[in-house]
Amino acid sequence: MLQVGDKAPDFTLPDSNMELNTLSDIYRENTVVLYFYPRDDTPGCTIQATDFTDMLADFEKLGARVVGVSRDDCFSHQSFIDKFGLLITLLADVESDASNAFGVLQQNPDSGRISAIRASFVIDKAGVIRYAEYGVQPKGHARMLLDLLKDI
Repeated sequence: MLQVGDKAPDFTLPDSNMELNTLSDIYRENTVVLYFYPRDDTPGCTIQATDFTDMLADFEKLGARVVGVSRDDCFSHQSFIDKFGLLITLLADVESDASNAFGVLQQNPDSGRISAIRASFVIDKAGVIRYAEYGVQPKGHARMLLDLLKDI
């Protein structure tokens, strides 16, 4: 698991429009609120994505860009965005490279199935992790991160 002070692993992933996004390019321009979530269009993930969308203007005022990552594909992301009017960037980590690098994959001991846990990171313009949390609860998390950014 990554910790505060670690350099964020770089990755390049497609967004819902199939355009490639490289993390290091994003944090050169903005502080990044990077969050990993299990699946599109599930109750907790929808709460989290809509909360980030509702507060997006506040994040942008603080110079932050919100980026969500799941192992769903670009088409799933676009459907999720369209269904809920999401304004945040969602990246498709179909090969699980970013999920592995950020330590968000876990194996279910009963089924043996690998899934992503909910995790959030704040990455500064130098690519250093300023905040890291694994096992995030979706309700209220966007607000907590917004308040955290005000203090950084």
